[in-house]
Parts: sequence; structure tokens; C-alpha cells
Amino acid sequence: MEATRTYLELREQGQFRPASGDFPDVVVERVAHPTPGLYRHCYRTVGAEYHWRDRWDWSDAEIRAHLAQPEISLFVAVRGRALVGWYELRCVPQDDSVEIAYFGLAPGMIGQGLGKHLLSCAVRDAWALRPTRVWLHTCTLDHPHALSNYEARGFVAYKTEHYEVAT
Repeated sequence: MEATRTYLELREQGQFRPASGDFPDVVVERVAHPTPGLYRHCYRTVGAEYHWRDRWDWSDAEIRAHLAQPEISLFVAVRGRALVGWYELRCVPQDDSVEIAYFGLAPGMIGQGLGKHLLSCAVRDAWALRPTRVWLHTCTLDHPHALSNYEARGFVAYKTEHYEVAT
């Protein structure tokens, strides 16, 4: 199957159009020392429907090594004890940028305005790291509203590529 990946960016904070909602029961926080089990839960819960497979079979050691990198930060959104969504930020020292490397909502959380709220939190946390730009990528395998959410928040496409996906 062919897919299209689109890279989008914010070159300055003023481009960003936040859209935080009223979710007093949702807590979004950085996890200082995430466990492999938490990372795997976030990755698989959100990514299962969207063909996220590159980290599907990572061992605990591989996850620990990834999370130990100082460039990586993991944030989770929870309601009570239930996962609402998560994002992973990655500082890229080569160009002083921050990538929103992974971002998404748990099944059943879509359609409540949580996507734009969580994206607003992710962008806020990315800019807090003082990069020259914030970027991410999405693809045609992601949720159908992902690209429109990014564009509505001010992200602008700067590169598109086509690739094959094993099904």
C-alpha cells in the first residue's frame, strides 16, 4: 500500500493558533522516568489503528535506551487512571528544532476536542524548550483529521514524500 507523509512546521511562535478546551478532568504532564510498560502502552494504544509498527516489538532494553536520551521527553494525558493521549518531543540539536515525534489520542477520545487541546499542550511544551522551529509529520495512514488539526493550529507543510507500507 502506498502512503504519503507530510512534514509541517512552525517557524515562529506567533504562527501558532492554540485551541485549548475545557477539560478540567484531563491532566497532561511530563513523565520524568517513564517505564517501558508505560511507553509500550501509549505507543500501542494510540498507534494500533494507524499502522505504527516501527517500535511495536522494541524490547524493554530498547525502550529504556530510547527514553534515556536527553533529547527525548514523554508527556501523557490521563483522565483518572485512563490514558487519553500522549506525545513525545525530540530535541534536534543539528538544527536547534523540536520535533513532535509522536502524538495521538486513545481510541474513544477522538471527536471531543481533545486533539486540538493536546496538540496545543504539545506545541506549548515544545516552544518552552526554545527551539528555532517546531515540526512534525503526519501521513495518510493517520487519523483523517490529523492534517487539518495541524494546519488549523498554524503548521505549514514544507515537504511531502510517498512511500510503501507493508500490510
